[in-house]
Amino acid sequence: MKAFPIPVVAFGPGSHDEEQLDYLPMPTDMATYRPPQLPEPEQISGLAKAAQALHAALDSLDRTANGGESVQTPLLGLPPDDIRLINQILGEGEASAIVRLPGDLEIQVQESVFAGVWRLLSWRREAGQPALLVDDVIEVGPAPTLFRAIAAEDVWSRDDWPQWQGALPPNVQSAPILLAELRDQTNRWRPGQPPHVVNLSLLPVSPEDIAFLDHHLGTGRVLMLSRGYGNCRISNTRLPNCWRVVYYNSMDKVILNTVEVVDMPEVAMAAPEDLRDSRERLGDVLAYLQA
Repeated sequence: MKAFPIPVVAFGPGSHDEEQLDYLPMPTDMATYRPPQLPEPEQISGLAKAAQALHAALDSLDRTANGGESVQTPLLGLPPDDIRLINQILGEGEASAIVRLPGDLEIQVQESVFAGVWRLLSWRREAGQPALLVDDVIEVGPAPTLFRAIAAEDVWSRDDWPQWQGALPPNVQSAPILLAELRDQTNRWRPGQPPHVVNLSLLPVSPEDIAFLDHHLGTGRVLMLSRGYGNCRISNTRLPNCWRVVYYNSMDKVILNTVEVVDMPEVAMAAPEDLRDSRERLGDVLAYLQA
């Protein structure tokens, strides 16, 4: 039987003086926007290609903040000084991800300090050879389109769904019911519907239940970490529109463990107001550099 998460206290005279509730520590620090360290305007004279790429990102923010589709700006082949300026201005925000593709290809995704402005670096990593950069782009949008595309490719056909025969493994009790619910929800979910969230933290599930559930949901190729308030790990499963979303406190203890049926978890995306704020902040930076 799973240990009860809160100590049971017998009510009576003096009982409240001896026992205290023992809560998991919650995150204490929250990532906030910090303006990038900018060079003096005269130090960037001649870096026209960097300025052109950043203005293209600004124009993309105009469109996506008003509901337009995500837009990419290529950076591969820009001179090193231009790339250094872009790196300095974009910085590193609170979200990052790794997506592994066939052919020894790995895409590193890093959100910039401007929410909704993403940097995607594609590396070819062959055994015994140094990593080779094969693509470098800025993508502007709520989340990189790559996430949804790869999650869709990872979906199992019904014939590939893991099955179990006979008796369940020891200590597995709740997982089959939850799995049936999730499979039903993924079959019925349609774009525009609110997410269906199964909060495993509030359910009577054992570690064996979690392992059984994860095995039958499968693990996809998108792994994202958001460090906004504590840490949040987001990964796609092998069921359609089904994601694992797990929150940790500053000591890496799980404080919320969920499965979400939705095309993209909200925590993984920049909200429309974030895109509008980024449009204003990046516009201020570029105005300063042109002064």
